[in-house]
Amino acid sequence: MKKSLLVIVFSPFLIFAQEVPKLTDEMAVKLSEKPLHCITQEYPNKTAHIINNADEVPLSPKALHPSFYGCFDWHSSVHGHWMLVRLLKTKPGLSIAKDIENTLDNSFSKENLQVEADYFTKYQLTTTFERTYGWAWLFKLDEELTTWNHPKAKIWHQNLKPLTDKILTAWKTYLPKQTYPNRTGVHPNSAFAMAFAIDWARSAGDKEFENQLVEKAKYFYLKDEKTPAYLEPDGSDFFSPSLEIADLMRRVLPQKEFVQWFDKFYEKRSIENIEKIPVVSDLSDYQTVHLVGLSFSKAWCMKGIAKSLPDRHPLKKEFQKTAAIFLNNGLSLLFQGNYGGDHWLASFAVYALED
Repeated sequence: MKKSLLVIVFSPFLIFAQEVPKLTDEMAVKLSEKPLHCITQEYPNKTAHIINNADEVPLSPKALHPSFYGCFDWHSSVHGHWMLVRLLKTKPGLSIAKDIENTLDNSFSKENLQVEADYFTKYQLTTTFERTYGWAWLFKLDEELTTWNHPKAKIWHQNLKPLTDKILTAWKTYLPKQTYPNRTGVHPNSAFAMAFAIDWARSAGDKEFENQLVEKAKYFYLKDEKTPAYLEPDGSDFFSPSLEIADLMRRVLPQKEFVQWFDKFYEKRSIENIEKIPVVSDLSDYQTVHLVGLSFSKAWCMKGIAKSLPDRHPLKKEFQKTAAIFLNNGLSLLFQGNYGGDHWLASFAVYALED
């Protein structure tokens, strides 16, 4: 039987609807144009800075954050930088490799990153700044640099260290006091952030932080059963709250224990619901377009969960197949919107395309 083709907006890419999309060099170049453009685009900007006095009113996003002022908000700039590092690391032969390197050299200058680090002590009420979504992406960026044996990566990692250390101290202070998890489908989601933090702690060899995270994950989610995923999603979700929890717990539990937990976590109606493609009614709406990101995050969660399930588990192949469908759906919508999606969705796509 002849397979039908799904034509992706950023032609000439054609993807078989039931095949797993691959991050080709051509696709990587096209996707990289988004963060390369917005990393140095200061406005429009959704600053999360709390103005404490009149002297702080005139401060621009770039004055506050000379490294991560672009891409509409701090966290999107951070994961845009992660994406560029990832592409430069895994595809050094890209035609735009030098442009990426020059951009990163500027953002990762020692002086700029010191200002970023100083932000957390220079101004009042910064202990909650980007907690914990932006913190998680900063760790993912640092993890990428830490695990890359390249002269530039070593310099950038060292320059980033004052900021990484500030966030690590803040997270180690906050985690013991975090009584309840955030089960939202947007930025404050605790499971997403903790999963990235565990990845970082393991790559950095920070056993103390890793143990803190593992114990807190068990405290939050180990007793969860029959999660109400049949109610997902909310209207501006870019995470599936239930899949993010499962993606975290696969990192925390041995396979046998994870499967026992996972089988109690989901009911049939919840599985059926989370496998539905999100309906995105308006790609130009800055909140509704979050639902495109939901396809990407569902894809990476399902791929990770499937890897952690034994071959005999009925959801292993089903999640692998569904992840490909979500990836194709997200890629088909990626280039159809406006800056509301352009400033962040490409990095979600790259992470979801990872093996």
